[in-house]
Amino acid sequence: MRSYPGAVIRAVALDIGETLVSDTRYWASWADWLGVPRHTVSALVGAVVAQGRDNADALRLLRPGIDVAAEYAAREAAGRGEHLDETDLYPDVRSALTALRSAGYRVIVAGNQTIRAGELLRGLDLPATVTATSGEWGVAKPDPLFFDRVVAAAGCAPPDVLYVGDHPANDVHAAAAAGLSTAHLRRGPWGHLWADDPELVRTADLRVDSLTDLADRLTADR
Repeated sequence: MRSYPGAVIRAVALDIGETLVSDTRYWASWADWLGVPRHTVSALVGAVVAQGRDNADALRLLRPGIDVAAEYAAREAAGRGEHLDETDLYPDVRSALTALRSAGYRVIVAGNQTIRAGELLRGLDLPATVTATSGEWGVAKPDPLFFDRVVAAAGCAPPDVLYVGDHPANDVHAAAAAGLSTAHLRRGPWGHLWADDPELVRTADLRVDSLTDLADRLTADR
């Protein structure tokens, strides 16, 4: 296994949105549901990301006072709820996860998603040991209890778990604060916007441009 100061990486835990799965369909479906141009939603998501706000604030800007959970339920009831298929995965996902599993790493997929998203992800039969979401666990990042669940799923000490994600606050800083090793992925709006942030650079144990890069670096000594 790959070693870092004070840790021997035995498990790799990966965020979901904009790490494994593109959010393109997710935001496009919200635009269609709310009856606004998809470009408008994309631009507003970019704006709230740049301000360090919750990405759901993009929906609140479009419809002040919106109850996001209620709208989500309405979409599901109307047959226009969440959908994930192979085309939503980034192209490097299967090969990278397969390489990590083959190298002996325990692979955990865990991010801030709904119960339904967890069901859809498991339906894709990813090469992961465990696939779970915050909706299923009842706790979401950046809460330290989320990372306690990740560590329990990994079955090893926190420093021996490498948490991989694009979001500086929810992924890198939160996982590091919980005692895990961390890797920042330069992918998606969050990943690109904060890729060279000095605090993130100091905190992340690894910084990678793709999951292929991650797998290559973790398996180089095998």
